[in-house]
Amino acid sequence: MSAIPESIKKQIANPQPNIQHFLEVITGKKTPQRVLLAELFADPEIMKWITEHVFEKTWVDSSPDRVQMEKHLLCQIEYWHRMGYDYIRVIGGVEFPENTLFSKNTSELSQNDRGWINSTGGPIQSWEDYEKYPWPTVKDEDLWMYEFVDRNLPEGMGMMVCPTGGFLEMPSDVLIGYESLSMMVYDDPELVKTVFDRTREILVDIYRRVVGLKNLVGFFQGDDMGFRSGTLFSPDFIRTHALPGHKMLTDLAHANNKVYFLHSCGNLNAIMDDLIDDVKIDAKHSYEDAICPVEQFYDRYSSRIGLLGGLDVDLLARADEATLRRRAREILNHCMPKGRYAFGTGNTLVNYSKLENVLAMFDEAYRWG
Repeated sequence: MSAIPESIKKQIANPQPNIQHFLEVITGKKTPQRVLLAELFADPEIMKWITEHVFEKTWVDSSPDRVQMEKHLLCQIEYWHRMGYDYIRVIGGVEFPENTLFSKNTSELSQNDRGWINSTGGPIQSWEDYEKYPWPTVKDEDLWMYEFVDRNLPEGMGMMVCPTGGFLEMPSDVLIGYESLSMMVYDDPELVKTVFDRTREILVDIYRRVVGLKNLVGFFQGDDMGFRSGTLFSPDFIRTHALPGHKMLTDLAHANNKVYFLHSCGNLNAIMDDLIDDVKIDAKHSYEDAICPVEQFYDRYSSRIGLLGGLDVDLLARADEATLRRRAREILNHCMPKGRYAFGTGNTLVNYSKLENVLAMFDEAYRWG
């Protein structure tokens, strides 16, 4: 492992978050004064490695124990703050029981098995399953972590929130399963509608409970709706079953002077106008060079929404450092000068990234311009 770049040492010694500047740039009100950073999340192993090897401090793992979890959240806040982000994205507070598959995790940093979606074996396959399913009940006391982070944010930082998976993801990935849902759409459309309706009700309820927090500046909901060549279900199905939930959240956010960011993987060409003109998202995250490099997406949509991220995860995982740096500079040179853009990965800062590439990504951001 190469030495820690001087730009990173300088950044972590004097972080200067400015969430208002970040929001004004992303919403097109100002051009950036520096490179802005955006990320859906960083895997805990990445945050732990940076905390221990860059900050030279002790990392505390997450835990069901409240005291330890508070220490873990403080570690997360420090990571986002010192690495130059203007916000932290907080997740959790509600759990939908699922039938997850597991396999050995080959990441060098990870000590746990990797979970996989059970596409045919979700817990709801019939009306009887629906009635027996232990649907979560939203309680204010289960949302304590949002209040804790809100109280402990450094000056200048804001908070984005996302309690769980999205309006398409939860039924498709967790509750029914992708293959099973594809059949249920035809075999029992009323059950499909009922599952989607109840999921939407639970998710929106959580957002309504946290929207008034002092330092909350927006919602950053994830909801993967596409794959390489198109949407996972027909555009009309997504418009009918998934987009109404997103619309309810944008309405709630905008009514409270907050922003709404959407993370969604895949090719969403068929529904982008719906997301921008009807749902009214403020920014879009998740890009893959094999689908549409972020520069092309920027040229097409940056006059209408903000763009977040774009450095392909495949490069972080497999490219040599010189290639990674060259691609980072290409993205920054194209997207940063005119604004409505924040730099980061195309998806998430995954635990199978090469650590030298992680450091190089931040180094290029800090030194650009």
